[in-house]
Amino acid sequence: MKRDRQGKPVRPNERGRIDAAAKVLKSRTKTVGQPPGSLIHVGDRQVEHPVITMIAYDDAEVTVRNLTTLDECLPFRKSRKVVWVNIDGLHDTVLIARAGELFGIEPLTLEDILHTGQRAKVEDFDRYLYLVLQMLELEGDGAAVSREQLSVILADGLVVTFQEKPGDMFDAVRQRIGNSATRLRRFGADFLAYALVDAVVDHCLTILEEIESIIDRLEEGLLDHYDREAFESIYSLKRELIILRKSVWPLREAVGSLMRDDFRVIGDTVEPYFRDVYDHIILVIDTVEVFRDIVTGMQETYLAMVNNRMNEVMKFLTMIATIFMPLSFIAGLYGMNFRYMPELAWRWGYFAVLGVMGLIFAGMVWFYRTRKWY
Repeated sequence: MKRDRQGKPVRPNERGRIDAAAKVLKSRTKTVGQPPGSLIHVGDRQVEHPVITMIAYDDAEVTVRNLTTLDECLPFRKSRKVVWVNIDGLHDTVLIARAGELFGIEPLTLEDILHTGQRAKVEDFDRYLYLVLQMLELEGDGAAVSREQLSVILADGLVVTFQEKPGDMFDAVRQRIGNSATRLRRFGADFLAYALVDAVVDHCLTILEEIESIIDRLEEGLLDHYDREAFESIYSLKRELIILRKSVWPLREAVGSLMRDDFRVIGDTVEPYFRDVYDHIILVIDTVEVFRDIVTGMQETYLAMVNNRMNEVMKFLTMIATIFMPLSFIAGLYGMNFRYMPELAWRWGYFAVLGVMGLIFAGMVWFYRTRKWY
């Protein structure tokens, strides 16, 4: 039998509800009573061993390396190159603590990095800027949206990203770094941070395009057959849109802060690019709201169709019962065990009663048709 995070047995019909709850709020029981800045990983262990990669570049050359320890990037930090260090895997608190020592990251920031499920936000620590994002992905053939926390540390000439597991939507950014003719090679670390945020937001638009295709398929199938499976698909899609909205809406405030506020590590030349990202976020939020309205309308349409079908069935059964009421009366009347009753001794009495019943049946059907009840 499957068990939840506390080891309690889970019945099969409870699995979906528990998974949905875990996507909204992750358990923080391990951090209860701990002092601020305690390095405790909140979340599931996604990889066996953390993976550290580094990209150091300027307008002349690019260096890409897989690191065994974080200390291997120190020589590149002393150069004038932009250094991007990416860490996949957050369960190794010793590694995260070492990153804090090398890059001057505050303990409270390290605590937030390890506490996955944070809402999007921006925190300014003067020496560096801490940015939290939620990377979204559409899983399987359905519309199940998975979230992964991305923590970004932006300092002078340095970007450090922390991810829960390998695999992201930054391949296009890495390709642009490899091309010496791109704007990314000529700008500093703040432009790299913009490129990462822009990639996360653009991927949300890609997810919305896939969700739109799913909505179109559900709408086409809803008119053909409205069974329980269709309703469950609509309900699941609405739930995923709520998760998507919860992840994207705080990003509006965070990027708006990057666009408006004056941060030391973000130059004036990069701020207009964050305005472009802000416009994309507004588009994502508006699209999510429209999709929620469409799915809500589909739910209402489904319920209306079910109610209409039930009304049709009840009307048909009511007409059948009404037709057979006088027929049952006649049959019951002549079924009484009296010796002296009219027409009992008549040779054609049985056929006469059947004829009267037939006339009553035909007359009531004609009456219903003239009233357009059936």
